[in-house]
Amino acid sequence: MKSEIEVLDAFENIRRAQRAGAYAPHKPLLILLALARVQHGEPRLVEFTAVDEMLKQLLAEFGPSSAAKSRHYPFWHLATDGGGALWELTGPREFLKRPAGVTPTVTELRTHHIKGGFPFDIDDALRHVPGLLEAVASRVLDAYFPLTLHADIAASLGLDLDGPIEVREARPLTTVDAIGQRRRRDSGFRERVLRAYEYRCCVCGFDLRIGLTPAGLEAAHIQWHHVGGPDIEPNGLSLCALHHKLFDLGAFTVEPSGHRVVFSQHAISGDRGMAGELQFHGRAIYAPQHRDFLPAHEFLAWNVKNVFKAPARRPIAATPRARR
Repeated sequence: MKSEIEVLDAFENIRRAQRAGAYAPHKPLLILLALARVQHGEPRLVEFTAVDEMLKQLLAEFGPSSAAKSRHYPFWHLATDGGGALWELTGPREFLKRPAGVTPTVTELRTHHIKGGFPFDIDDALRHVPGLLEAVASRVLDAYFPLTLHADIAASLGLDLDGPIEVREARPLTTVDAIGQRRRRDSGFRERVLRAYEYRCCVCGFDLRIGLTPAGLEAAHIQWHHVGGPDIEPNGLSLCALHHKLFDLGAFTVEPSGHRVVFSQHAISGDRGMAGELQFHGRAIYAPQHRDFLPAHEFLAWNVKNVFKAPARRPIAATPRARR
C-alpha cells in the first residue's frame, strides 16, 4: 500500500492544459467521481458505460458549454498521466495497445467494455488510510474549481469531505500558471474590488452592512484564479453571495462590449424568478468608481467561452444604471 505522500504525489502528476487560461475540468471531475465510488465502497474498476451519464451531467453543470461532448477523453487519457501511476484501464489487449493519442469514441469504449479505475495500491490506500481520500478530494477541488462550486460538486457526487484534520491539513495540490510557477492569491484583492464598486453588488445593488462591515458581498474573479486570472480590479466583480454563485455556475455573464448582464437560456425560473434575478437580464452593471476598474474585455471573453452556459437569452434593450 502506498504512503500518504506517495498518493498525494501521484495526484500532483495530472497533466494540465498547456494553453494559458485553459479551463479543462474533465480529468478532475472524473477523479472526483472515482473518489466518490471508493468512498461508497464500490468496486475498484468500473465500465465507462456505467459512469458515462454521470460524467455527462457533471460536465454539463460544471464545465464549458461543449465539455460534455468530450466526456470520454479523460477516461482514456488519464491512464498515461504519471506513467500510468494514477489510472488503470482494462479491456481487450489489442484495443488497449492503440497509441495513447488516438482517443476511442464513446461507442468504442462501450462496445469493448473498457473499465477504468485507480491502480490497486492507490485504491487500497484511499480505502484504508483515514482522511486520505477526503484530503485528495479537497485538494482537487481547490486546484481546479472556485470555492463557490465545491459544495455543489461534492453534493452532486455524494462525496463527504469530512476527514481527520491531520491529513486534511497536509500540503495542498499545487495550483500553477502557464509557466508552471506557484501562484499565490493576493489577500488585498477582495477589498480593492469591493471598494471599486463602492461596496455593493454590481448586478443588483445589494449593499447591506452590519455596522461598518459589508455583509454578503464577495469579490468574484471573472477569469478564475486557478487558470491564470490575475488579482486585479479589471478581473474582478463585486457581487452578492447569490450572484457570485450564479456567475460561477454560468447562469449569467457580463457582455464584453456593453457590460450588460446576460442570462443563459438554461437559467429557468417561474414568475418569482422572472421578477427577481432574471429582471437584470439586459441591464448594464453598476459601474465602478473609475473606468480603469471596468471589467476588461479579455477576462469577460474568457468567462463567456469557459463558464457561461450558452446560448444566451434573447437580447433586450439595455436599461441604464444610474449612479447613486
